[in-house]
Amino acid sequence: MSDTTTKTTHPALIFWIIAGWVGFCLLPWYMVEDGLWSFEWLFDGYPFDADYAPGLFLTVQGEKLWLAPLLIPLTLPLLALRRPKSDPFYAKILILAGTLGFGWLIFQGFSIGIRGFNFEWQEALFGDLKIRQFGMGYGAMICASAFLFVLTQGIAARGAINGDVFVVSAIGGIITIVTVFVFFPIAKMLFAAFVTEDGAYSASVFASKFFDDRLWSLGCFWGARCGAAWNSLILAILVGLITTALGLCFALVVTRSGFRYKRALRALTVLPIITPPFVIGLALILLFGLSGSVTVFFADLLGTQPTRWLYGMPGVLIAQTLAFTPIAFLVLIGVVEGVSPSMEEAAQTLRANRWQTFRTVSLPLMRPGLANAFLLGFIESMADFGNPLVLGGNFDVLSTEIFFAIVGAQYDQGRAAVLAMVLLFFTLSAFYAQRAWLGKKSYTTVTGKGDAGVHPLMPAGLSVPVLLIALFWAVFTVIVYGMIIYGSVVELWGVNNTLTFKHYITAFSVRFEAEGIRWTGAAWDSFWTTITIAALAAPLTAAVGLVTAYLLTRQSFAGKDTFEFGTMLSFAIPGTVIGVSYILAFNVPPIEITGTGVILVVSFIFRNMPVGVRAGIASMSQLDKSLDESSLTLGANSWQTFRRIILPLLRPAILAALVYSFVRAMTAISAVIFLVSAEYDMATSYIIGRVENNDYGLAIAYSTTLIFVMLSVVACMQFIVGRTQIGRRMTQSRTNV
Repeated sequence: MSDTTTKTTHPALIFWIIAGWVGFCLLPWYMVEDGLWSFEWLFDGYPFDADYAPGLFLTVQGEKLWLAPLLIPLTLPLLALRRPKSDPFYAKILILAGTLGFGWLIFQGFSIGIRGFNFEWQEALFGDLKIRQFGMGYGAMICASAFLFVLTQGIAARGAINGDVFVVSAIGGIITIVTVFVFFPIAKMLFAAFVTEDGAYSASVFASKFFDDRLWSLGCFWGARCGAAWNSLILAILVGLITTALGLCFALVVTRSGFRYKRALRALTVLPIITPPFVIGLALILLFGLSGSVTVFFADLLGTQPTRWLYGMPGVLIAQTLAFTPIAFLVLIGVVEGVSPSMEEAAQTLRANRWQTFRTVSLPLMRPGLANAFLLGFIESMADFGNPLVLGGNFDVLSTEIFFAIVGAQYDQGRAAVLAMVLLFFTLSAFYAQRAWLGKKSYTTVTGKGDAGVHPLMPAGLSVPVLLIALFWAVFTVIVYGMIIYGSVVELWGVNNTLTFKHYITAFSVRFEAEGIRWTGAAWDSFWTTITIAALAAPLTAAVGLVTAYLLTRQSFAGKDTFEFGTMLSFAIPGTVIGVSYILAFNVPPIEITGTGVILVVSFIFRNMPVGVRAGIASMSQLDKSLDESSLTLGANSWQTFRRIILPLLRPAILAALVYSFVRAMTAISAVIFLVSAEYDMATSYIIGRVENNDYGLAIAYSTTLIFVMLSVVACMQFIVGRTQIGRRMTQSRTNV
């Protein structure tokens, strides 16, 4: 009896059946007016008010009769509860219920929109539908999730991936959310490029926008202006090359030289990463702008008129190089340290000198790091919005052109979509060029065997120029950040340099009253919104990334390469493209979240998810699969193994993903600028608004505050994680000292 009970008890299935009925019968089916995180609907006409009613109440009242068919797939899984998983009927009924329910939700969601029926044939068949449909709310989302996971349990029961419910459900869940929030918006954007003013599709509309002279003009070769596409491409290539070279210089100084202040150099790499992207541009204006201190000093010294040389390609190039060199360094430091010392020692044993060893052994093994550093610099430059907006002048780039196409007087979504397609083509081309350049060669140098060697120092002819370049750039970075702090405490830069805290008081003043604390500063609303959105997005980003990494490293299934490409696609998509595609995809049903905080959280999750994936893959690759096998042998299922064995060993990767996701959400601008609303204004969009109003003091004060907030968060996280010591070399050196 007990054996039969065990076979026919399905706790996961029972959970999702209950969830489906709760979503349909008890929760608001459509997005409530006050947003997903508001619960005021509980006291405002629920459950009979059509704005807050569950699906069942809407159907009974005759409001949304197209929801009635969902009762069939909600009922069907009940027939499987008394069946064992080995019974073919169990799998068939769950697959049927999940497919019918999820398929009908998708069909009716896209068929009925804000004006009733979306397709002409529906009106011809059923007549004019005067009732509009809103975006999915709590009820619809939970019901859709229930149908999805009922379907995955049916697939698992048919023997997919050894019948492992957790793995099949995780794959189904990741594929669904990546399709909805990555592939669907991109597809929507591609179609928008072909839409005419009357809503039809035409290739000529796309061609007229694509072959526009403002996009592809080569006038810069004979003294005129170049098109935005060529400007962006040339700038991105230069930034990729320069940041990779500078990042390599810093990495070599830290790992292959006897320089005493290595820790100070490493500390400098944190600053630009936690800095809002356009703040460096503001600091450069304070130094080299028309009224900048350096410009005025040399103009007075030489008796010449100050010029605006900074605005255009030179200024944007300097700003992006400052901003993205630390990213290249962080990529390359691990690669440079990862080159096995034993291979370099073997070359020296064969009488190669330091220069020959570096050129023929060390540098070729750094090739993956160099390729990845260039790719990151290229993509970051393409996606950068803040610095070209502040310093671009007449130098047009794709990111700012997309912005003005959406928010400018022209409001041309088709042009924005075409520009975004060009930008996406460039970044994906760089992505595939990088993979082709690396080829299928093996660059593995670290095995499971011990390695007690020590990396040789750089050749003398290389160490001096590398150290000089690194020191020059480090000093320049310190000066720039000094100007940021100084610019936040002067009355009006270049006009009245009296020291004052006026800008901080305006932004962050607080008043203590009998009723409590009043946050009277102008920046508090955007600050708290940013903190809330970042805090919500960070753990979700880490969770999705680490589950995906687990599937990629620990499971084998059909379509695994395509699955990996889909999860990493958002890495190659610039934030500007994400912003445009989200506006086009999510401003109408079935997912109507434009203008809400939800769209900001979702954009951060899928923009930063690849970092969590890569951090998880890197950590899980170091864990022997025998740990999983031992757990499974002792009777644990995959979910228990993942929760009790894998996750505790991934603590550093989890915290790394959390820190990165939080910091990026706090400082992002390229996607955010399109997605913010009056109710959900982010810190970076507030700062860019102050810049556009020439209120540099307040903008820099706010940015400085964000920098110190980020430093505090990073310091706390690093304290929690600590430093992992592998091997005895560090301990021995300290003992010897």
